[in-house]
Amino acid sequence: MLSSGELAGARVELLDTTLRDGTQGEGFTLTVEDKAAIARRLAGFGIPLIEGGWPGSNPKDRRFFQMMRGVDLGSSRLAAFGSTRRKGVPAEEDPSLADLLDAGTPVAVLFGKSWTLHVTEALGTTLEENLRMIADSVAFLRQAGRRVVYDAEHFFDGYKEDPDYALATLEAAAQAGADTLVLCDTNGGSLPEEVAEITARVVERFPGRRIGIHPHDDAGLALANALAAIRAGARHAQGTVGGYGERTGNLNLLTLIPTLHFKYGVRTVPEESLAELTALARFVEERANLPHNPRAPYVGASAFAHKGGVHVSAVRKNPRTYEHVPPEAVGNRRRVLVSDLSGRSNLIARLAEAGVALAEDEAAALLNEVKSLEYAGYAYEDADASFWLLAHRLKGGAMPFDVLGFSVFVHDREGDGTWSEATVRVRVGEEVRHTAAHSPHGPVSALDRAFRQAVLGFYPRLSSVELADYKVRVLAGSERGTESVVRVTVWMRHPSLGTFAAVGASENILAASLKALVDGYAYAWASVSRSGA
Repeated sequence: MLSSGELAGARVELLDTTLRDGTQGEGFTLTVEDKAAIARRLAGFGIPLIEGGWPGSNPKDRRFFQMMRGVDLGSSRLAAFGSTRRKGVPAEEDPSLADLLDAGTPVAVLFGKSWTLHVTEALGTTLEENLRMIADSVAFLRQAGRRVVYDAEHFFDGYKEDPDYALATLEAAAQAGADTLVLCDTNGGSLPEEVAEITARVVERFPGRRIGIHPHDDAGLALANALAAIRAGARHAQGTVGGYGERTGNLNLLTLIPTLHFKYGVRTVPEESLAELTALARFVEERANLPHNPRAPYVGASAFAHKGGVHVSAVRKNPRTYEHVPPEAVGNRRRVLVSDLSGRSNLIARLAEAGVALAEDEAAALLNEVKSLEYAGYAYEDADASFWLLAHRLKGGAMPFDVLGFSVFVHDREGDGTWSEATVRVRVGEEVRHTAAHSPHGPVSALDRAFRQAVLGFYPRLSSVELADYKVRVLAGSERGTESVVRVTVWMRHPSLGTFAAVGASENILAASLKALVDGYAYAWASVSRSGA
């Protein structure tokens, strides 16, 4: 096993299988256009091998490879995935191998069986025929001019049961011309010490041959197993952006890449690409229409978020006190969270980001108010707009309007459907306006429309503000049932301000909703007035 110092300067070839293994994950789907866009983004990031799919498995993958013909991916290479020939079928007559060639990629990733259990029960063939299937398939693709990466499926399970046979399958692939032998922990249950020991034996058995690792995360050990294999001599690793994949997922390349770079000095992509790591994560999330994982290492929104007052105070003096790498090194940013656990350092740092300076006594007063409001159900960690308004009011800042009252009616009539009507009384300066609006989309929508009618006559620039998202959380215990306190968070958008969040809390869900909406519009008014946008 090599130490981190001994690994420094080494290079590990990456194969990204987001477009193939990633799409086998539950809830992860991509259109052909999505796959093409992600392939181009991966190439721009500097991933050497991009596995585009299994051309023989579905029309979408077949269409993808057709679309990618002639597309310039720079130094990256597109790979197609497939299986060894069927038992009893010559390689030149096997449809799966024909599809691999038809994909037109310079690299073919071929998987075969390493575990005797799978050979005899899953394939229903003999151990000798399986070896011929591997050798014939690799040789066929090599003769057609393809580079062959051989994925030894279930290798670690197979090795633990019959090491001689598992090694014989690798021997068959190597002798037929596969230049990379990838050890797959397909069920994701192997331990790092097992992976290290077995990988070291394979590396010793095949000197000069590139050995790879393809771990799954069923035991939460995909990254640990990849690192163990690399320390044991593996120089090729397969995974996905975000760790998406079958069951609990694959090795997360977004974690492997910076860990190898910053902790071991091992290169996988161009150094300048590391600053694009967070952007790559967001790009794939958007294309797959999946929510962001804030707790993802390195690239999550919470990866460099500090909440405890002691932490924030120390980070302001020296970020190394509570950050293992600089957030900007991976394209992320430091965030200071505000909550009832905060100290004055949190508030001062958070408001400094928004251009608001507080004296020590003002920060103490604001901290007390935050703690009191959070006890009542508010939360300011993500509600940047509401938090800014707290400080704004504390410093004597003017508010553009006050809500004096509201009412909501929900109508449900046979043949007429369900619709809501809301009235709102709003004071702007010395004038009070009483407006009404209705909506087929529910009472919150009706409240929003009524409030906008009241204020847009005074502040027409607020017409550019729109509701982007809405979330309700019940806070009190289940014993209170429908009397529970609820917290409503709204996300709003403005062309020049981007997306911002506001929060409201009450035992009445509509009152909480209106509080959040009013904060959102007030923040937009104040921000637009300051910037002149």
